[in-house]
Amino acid sequence: MYDWDGNLIWSWTDSSNSSRLHHDVFPMPNGNILVLSATVVSQADAIQAGRDPNQLIDAQLYNERIYEIEPVGATGGNIVWEWNVMDHIVQDFDPSKDNFGVIGENPGKLNINFLNGFNAEKNWLHINSIQYDEEFDQIVISSRRMSEIWVIDHNTTTAEASGTAGDFLYRWGNPEVYDQGTSADRTLFGQHTPHYIPSGLPNARKLMVFNNGFGRTPQYSQVDIIEPPVDINGNYTYVPNTAYGPISTFFTFPETPPTVDSDFFSSIVSSARQLPNGNILICEGREGRFFEIDINNSNNIVWEYVSPISNADGTVYEQGDPLPPNNFSFRATKYAFDYPAFTGRDLTPGLPLEGNPDLTPCNNLSVSEFENSIISLYPNPTKNIIKISTTSSIDKVEIYNIMGRKIGETLSKTIDLSSNADGVYFLRIYSDAQMISKKVIKG
Repeated sequence: MYDWDGNLIWSWTDSSNSSRLHHDVFPMPNGNILVLSATVVSQADAIQAGRDPNQLIDAQLYNERIYEIEPVGATGGNIVWEWNVMDHIVQDFDPSKDNFGVIGENPGKLNINFLNGFNAEKNWLHINSIQYDEEFDQIVISSRRMSEIWVIDHNTTTAEASGTAGDFLYRWGNPEVYDQGTSADRTLFGQHTPHYIPSGLPNARKLMVFNNGFGRTPQYSQVDIIEPPVDINGNYTYVPNTAYGPISTFFTFPETPPTVDSDFFSSIVSSARQLPNGNILICEGREGRFFEIDINNSNNIVWEYVSPISNADGTVYEQGDPLPPNNFSFRATKYAFDYPAFTGRDLTPGLPLEGNPDLTPCNNLSVSEFENSIISLYPNPTKNIIKISTTSSIDKVEIYNIMGRKIGETLSKTIDLSSNADGVYFLRIYSDAQMISKKVIKG
């Protein structure tokens, strides 16, 4: 943890041959911190737990654990709560071993022998996200390998969390894992950052997730919002011998799945966040691309930015250049001007990272002083011609390809893309001293 001036004020190390912090932490309202960590399960212990010995190619497994630290001093802390995956497993492979049972009758437990098409590696779960929900006092977990969202109860003791009280309260995304569906019923593909949308925001108390689309053909990512079968007290409805609902999403972007590999695709990392104005902020992490969509206006892109920094060597690229190599970004979060941490701080922007940036889109980042003109495109998707519908005058229209390179400019409200290849394009429409970005799909 660092203060505003970059001074280290607290740290915690969990790194050994038997236990290692990875992927995620979550600062809790009570000042404690949730930590995601992997621990080693020996070959003998894994087999005793019911793992098929033929599925132990690394001669060990990783248990995933979540623990809560109460910070103490500059480098210490007390672990005040803990939950472990290995306390909540079931197997139907060997009745002489622990955890034997009927998979389909134990939806609160994880089948230790389900691989979801992956090799039988020790990293069989690959949990990539923990998000704490204060209103339900629950933790939302993302397992990339299982392509499932899990919800567990935090309102337990550590001892209770190791028993049935620590079983999954809810799961969604891949009912085949618990024998309540087939691969055709799978809806999540290597997802990241599932979380409950907080009260006070549009779509409050629904679950939002970046659905990466890893392993899916054609390749494309989605942002999904679902409505879990849960009451106001955090109690979930489940009908025995069925899959957890819902059977379909409440919202999905893009609304229509593509028929070919999409330019909107991040096989790893990424996130999506609900904004107070109704828009959604998306981090397409593999490409280091951040953009905001207006879900009340055909999911038009109203702002976007590509991280210009290469994680490989620190090279700074200009916006509109080919994508910087290895500019991965794990997540993106937007903070309002009245965010408490900003009180008394100088928020005057410094110099941009790029050498010759166009700051207009940044200045239009959905702040209260800016409102979009009513501008729409049709038909979109299009085969050749796209038309701009607006009551405002058009000062200029710039056309960009998916790589951010400008490929044309016009004053017309009719754009001819017949000579361009099928794919995704962006229009920068300058009108009434505003610049509005719109996404066009040709194909």
